[in-house]
Order: sequence, then structure tokens, then C-alpha cells
Amino acid sequence: MNIAVIIILFIVSLFVLVSLHELGHFVTAKRAKVKVEEFGIGLPPRLFGIKRGETIYSINAIPVGAFVKTPGENDPTVPRGLASKGPWTRLSVYAAGPLVNILLAFILISVFFMLPTNVVAGNGVMVHSVVADSPAEEAGIEPGDIILKADGRPVYTWGALQNIINSGEEGEETTLVLQKDGNQSEISLKPEFDPALQRRTIGVLLWWNIVSQVEKGSPAYEAGIRPGDTFLSINKQPVYNNESMSHALGFIKEGERIYLTLLRGEEAIIKELDTAEQLEGIKLRWVDNTHIEQKQLPIWKAVYLGGSFIIHMPSMIVDAIPLIKADPGMALVGPIGAGQLTVEAVKSLGLSNMLFMASIISLGLALFNFLPIPPLDGGGMLVALIEGVRRGRRLSPRAVRLAHTVGTALLITLMVAVTFNDILRLIRGGSFGL
Repeated sequence: MNIAVIIILFIVSLFVLVSLHELGHFVTAKRAKVKVEEFGIGLPPRLFGIKRGETIYSINAIPVGAFVKTPGENDPTVPRGLASKGPWTRLSVYAAGPLVNILLAFILISVFFMLPTNVVAGNGVMVHSVVADSPAEEAGIEPGDIILKADGRPVYTWGALQNIINSGEEGEETTLVLQKDGNQSEISLKPEFDPALQRRTIGVLLWWNIVSQVEKGSPAYEAGIRPGDTFLSINKQPVYNNESMSHALGFIKEGERIYLTLLRGEEAIIKELDTAEQLEGIKLRWVDNTHIEQKQLPIWKAVYLGGSFIIHMPSMIVDAIPLIKADPGMALVGPIGAGQLTVEAVKSLGLSNMLFMASIISLGLALFNFLPIPPLDGGGMLVALIEGVRRGRRLSPRAVRLAHTVGTALLITLMVAVTFNDILRLIRGGSFGL
């Protein structure tokens, strides 16, 4: 898809997400009898507006979200101003925007899971590598083995194997039928629960092919391809059978370099080739009848997965803290970085991932606004919560003004640093690796 189209879709998505965030504040404020002077789509200068009752509904020139203008946000003496309301009312108004974003994220991710998806299926699944000291290693499973059945049920996709293994009880054995060098054998093993993945596993990495032989001195050998490697993609085109490999090679223009992505052990590596002739001298083993199928989840399961994704997001963020510390420039992004990530995701994985990225952005907006830093929603919620615990006794105006000043300076510094990093990544030609 054209990059310009993806960027336009990203801008529209961001605009809608921010506008609905502000709509959440607006509706909650109206229900709480807070006076709303203006609800604006876009940021000033104003193009035109219509007054209905006491509120001006405006369309503004800068299309970056929306705003809600209420009198006396920090002055409790202003009649019907936000600050004149009780702490729990203010808490609900501040929380409404982020909560709308969480609801939107849930809806978008659920719809994403409902969409038909292309799934690679074959007569079994091939083992690329075996994790050390895993149930699979103890049972004698080796790279190149093809798992044909699990607990008597045929295995056609990775998901089918995962579902069968995960359906058993703790300590219960799973019986697998393997194809080894053309012969079938049956083994039993006990899957182990992986707390990081939150499911039972046997300790194997799967794909659809494996390099069984490389002639020494051949172009492929000189290019660094070795037995046991697995072909993942050629110039970002996935490789899952002979036809897909020929298709990927057929798209390469004369003189264009070939970027071959291999799985070696548990690491993906890239080999840069000058010509397709450098693939000569290898033998590949494939899973029989590997092809693409379209699958679609039932609505109830898509909704369940959407809810599970939202619920587990905080724990996923906690688990990712070591990665964030190791490379904060890749983890902390602003609108420019989010746009680049969206372009990469849609170009690599398809237009449907626009929904997934919009869901992630909506969730990111919610979590960012929940930060207890004035002038973010979370800062207002924190002040309201403190005053609620104090049974309505107000914090001093000086303390609130100081918190807003410090918080605003901190946020401006953060946004400048993040935006600078996003622009620098683009200038250097960096990417998120999708």
C-alpha cells in the first residue's frame, strides 16, 4: 500500500481517537452539570462555530484532536466551573477521556480479531529447533521432525498444536505422532507451564522448512547458509513452500540485492546475496501440502481475546521494562514514531493491522493520560482523589499551581526529547524492524 495513504489513515485515526477522548470529558461534564463553554473539533484558530444553549460547538483549523473548554478548572469560586464540583465528580470527569480510549481499544482489537486472516497450514508442523532441557528434548524430538498428530487429533497449523497442548491439565501427558526421516513414531511427554506465555509448552520452535544439506564449496555454502537453517523470508516475502519461494524470487528485479532471512537456533539472521544463483547447492525439506487458508474466529472468541489483551496489557508493560531500559528510544515514541511504526506494520502485515495499531495507540493515549502528572487527566484525578480522601478539604492553590508548572515543564521536556528521537530515527533511516 502507498505510504502516503497509510500516513493519511494514521492521521485520521489519531484525530478520531483524540476527539472521542475529549467527547468522553464533554459528555461526563455535561451530565455533572459543569458549564461547558466550548467543545471544539481541531485546535484554534476557529473556522466556524454554532452556539447551542450555553456551549459553542466549533470546527477549528488545526486537525489534531479536540478540546473541551470549561470555566474555572482550577478556581473553585467560579460558579458551575469544574473546580467548584466535589472531588468525586471531578475524578469522574477527568477519568472519562482515558476510559473512552480503553473502550475504543477493546472494540478495535476485538474487531481486528474478528477479521478473516491468512493462516499457513500443512500436513503437520515442522520442528525447527528444540529448547534445551525442555519436555521436547527429553522426549527425543529433533530439528526436522514433523508433528503429525497430538492426542489423536491431526495437526495442520501451529495454533492447532498450541490449542491441543494447552487444553490438558497440569501434569497430564500429551501423545504426539512424529514423522522422522520418512518413518512415523509415537512419543509421550508432559508439557510445562510457561508463566511468560501464560500457557503450556513443550519447548519447540516451528516453521515449514529446514535446510537438510548444503554442498561444501557451493554458492549457498559460500553465502553462509548451513544445514539446520530455516528459510523465513526473501526480501520480506514469507517462505512456506516451494511455490512461495519461487514467487518471492520472481519479484526480484535484475541487479536487485536479495535479503534472505534465516532462523538459526533461536535467532533470526539476514544474509545479503547478490544473485539467486547463490542459493544453489542446498536441499530443503518441506512439510507436505503447505498452503494458505483463511480462518475467522467466532465473535465470542474475538471479544474474549480483545478483553484478555486489554486486561493483560499492564503486565506486558511490566515484563517489557528491561527492554525499555535497554533501548528507550524504540519503546518511547511520540506521534511521529507512532506514525512510522504504523507504516511499517501495515506495509509488512497488511491493511487490517491499521485496526491493531489504532487499538494500541488508543490504549497508549489512555495510559499516558492516566499518569498522575498535572496537567494530564491523571494529575487532575490525583488531586481529586487526595481531596476526596481528605473529605473535600482542598489542597492549597499555591501547591496546585506549583504541581501544574512542574508537570507542564516535565511534559514539554519529555515531548521535545521523544520528538527529537523520532525525527533522528527517520533521518538515520532507522526502523522498528517490522
